Formats: sequence, C-alpha cells, structure tokens
Amino acid sequence: MAGESDEDRTEAATGKQLEKAREKGDIPRSREAATCLLLLAGGCGIWLFSHPLVAALDRLMVATFTFQREMAYDPALLSAYMSGYAVDVVYAMAPIIGLIMVAIFAAPMLLGGFTFNFASLTPNFGKMNPISGITRMFSLNSLVELGKASAKAILVGVVALWAISGDMDAMMGLGVEALSTSPAHLGALLFHAFIAMCSVLIIIAAVDVPYQAWKYAKKLRMTKEQVKQEHKEQDGDPHVKGKIRQLQRAMARRRMMSEVPSADVVVTNPTHYAVALKYTEGSMNAPKVVAKGSDEVAARIRELAKENGVAIMEAPPLARALHFHAEIGDEIPESLYTAVAEVLAYIFQLRSFNSGEGVYPERPGQIAVPIDLDPLNPAYHEARAAKISEAAIAKAAQHSGST
Repeated sequence: MAGESDEDRTEAATGKQLEKAREKGDIPRSREAATCLLLLAGGCGIWLFSHPLVAALDRLMVATFTFQREMAYDPALLSAYMSGYAVDVVYAMAPIIGLIMVAIFAAPMLLGGFTFNFASLTPNFGKMNPISGITRMFSLNSLVELGKASAKAILVGVVALWAISGDMDAMMGLGVEALSTSPAHLGALLFHAFIAMCSVLIIIAAVDVPYQAWKYAKKLRMTKEQVKQEHKEQDGDPHVKGKIRQLQRAMARRRMMSEVPSADVVVTNPTHYAVALKYTEGSMNAPKVVAKGSDEVAARIRELAKENGVAIMEAPPLARALHFHAEIGDEIPESLYTAVAEVLAYIFQLRSFNSGEGVYPERPGQIAVPIDLDPLNPAYHEARAAKISEAAIAKAAQHSGST
C-alpha cells in the first residue's frame, strides 16, 4: 500500500499472508545453510566412497595408456573398450552423486520447507531492464551481500590457511613418501582442512538461518489496517453481517406474524409483552407459542389479533413467564400447564357462547404462575439464587465423592 513505511508495519504476518507469499514462491531461504550442507554431503561422500572411486579412476587411467593392436584397426572395439571403464567410473561416483542429490532436496527443509510453483517460471521481462539491473547492482542490499561474501571468503581463507599451515611438514614429506601410501595420506590431510573450513561454514549458517527467518518475517509484517481488512475478508464485514442479521430477523418476524391469525389467544402484559398461543386437541401434546414479542412487536401482534378476531387476554405474570421461558414453535413449559389451561378453557367457552352454545363463561381472576418463572416477582431472584446455590452444593458434593 502506497505511503506505508516500516514503522507502520508493526503486526506479524497472518496465516493468510504467509500462504499468499508461499503461493508466489516467496519463502525464507539461507544460501549459507544450503552451501554448507552441499559441501558436507560432497566431502563426506568422497571420503566414504573414495576407495572404489580411486580404484575405478586407476583402472581408467591404465586403460587409456594401454594400446592393443586390434583397436587400431577397429574403432568400434576401442569405443566399447573405453565405454566399459567409463561406466565403471560412473558406478563408483553414483553414491557420491546420490548424497549430493539428497542434500539438494534436504537443504530447503532447513528453512522455509520445500515448495514448487509455476509463478517463478513465468517470464518477467521487467528483470531484463538494464537500468533496473544496474540499480540493483549498486543498491544497499547488494553492497551488504558483497560485504557478507567478502567477509565469509576471508574467514574461510584464514581458517584454511591455519589448517594447512599446521600440516605443512606432513605435506612437504609427501614428496619422499612411497607412492602406495602418499595418496591416502594426502587425502587425510585435505579432509582435515576441509572439515576445518566446513566448521566455519556451519557457524555462518547457524547465524544466517535465524537472521533470514527474522528478515523474512520483517518483510511480511503488516499494518493494523491490513490486519483489520483481512479479518473483514475472512469473517465478513461487520456492517454487512449486521445487515444480513437484520434482514433475517425481519424475515423471521414476518413468518411469525403470519401465524398470529391462526392463534387461539394472545396473552398480554398488557402493553410490554404479547404471546400468541395455539392448541389443537389430538395433534398437539401441549399448547405452542406461535408468536411473541415486546413493545413494538407486541403492539403489532395485538393489532393483527384484533384484525383477525383472535381473543386477547390480559394476564401480566403469565405473559412475562411465557415470553422469558418459551421459544417460538416450542410447547409451553410444563410448570405453566395449569395457568395456560385456565386461559384456554375460558377462550374455548367464550367461543362456544359466541357461536350460540352454552352460557357466558366467567372470566378468570388473577392467574398465578410459579414464582421462579415471573422475572418481576420479588421472590423470582431469591428462588433463582437458591437453585444456583443448590446446584453448586450438589456439584461440590459430587466432586468430593469422586475424589
């Protein structure tokens, strides 16, 4: 993002940011670690498999200096003769090459892991711009890399010189040593110097690996705004999600309101709460709540009930209990069966009277509900606290019994 500086990038890269960089082939790498591992693999391979390789090279050298009369008249015979010794050398070198190939594939695992993508193979003609190339050559990063390479070369050279100077007398004595033993002695001296130089490279790699990891993490750091934007993309914009929830509530409210005309009764507070109940004998085990709401929604439920001739009955404690303890589409709580039965009995008797049957029913008086269901009852919170206390005591007793 334009205008952003390193000071603005204070947040660690998120998982998505790291994954995007990896897809582009942008992963941390340590050239020092890879170089060190390749040198160790090659040197150890030569040391371990030097005897069969030297023997194969010896046979090849002898063959090249051996002349047979038949080969002078038959080039095909000469080609087959030399090919056999060449294949012998290749077989002797195969274990060494195998170790080096293993090191080539293992080196990326030290930092960043192994990855392959076609994005890196896509031609980038911008890199062929000579002006950009010259700019990169004389950039600060190039100067730093040049300084690192020079320091590494000097350090390795000094260590190599130290290792060789310690074995100088032995090397000078190789000139008078027997030919049968001097190659092995020379190999041991060279291997000693090689191990000394590789030790320096191991130390350099041990420093470079964490440095490259830190440098990579710093390069991918994000601003607070980028992190917020990514969270929005992953979790969704809060404004959009809020609008979706609002539309969902509106749709659910419309579905709920469509059930009010089929209700048997609407129990009210009378103004704050309204709960619509429906009961069909034979198909329902208990009355169900088909709609409920407070304030404006309650007013709309009452309005729809009046428009469709649904009975409205004021029973504040029952309305509050139903509103807080029964969900839309669920049966009423068992502890409210008696109270709701009083209401429905009155409504059904009133409906029969209006159709010309029976006598006018007596309206129920104060409909009582259990104190632990009415949130406005003074004893409601005491009963609730007592239940919580009893549950805590039971849980503690169970825990002590199990231990």
